[in-house]
Amino acid sequence: MSLPNDPIILLSYINTQLRDFYPSLDELCKSLCVDKEEIKRKLSSVNYEYNKSLNKFV
Repeated sequence: MSLPNDPIILLSYINTQLRDFYPSLDELCKSLCVDKEEIKRKLSSVNYEYNKSLNKFV
């Protein structure tokens, strides 16, 4: 699976997936075979961090 390269588009995509389909970032990454640290790095570049209790990047 190829994720969006643009951090803002990636943010929207990941948060939508988390909201609609996955109970956690770990589950999303496992299911889509993507690197969790890469997602976190890209989104931290635009000042977003994963909030486990909310299950989204804020």
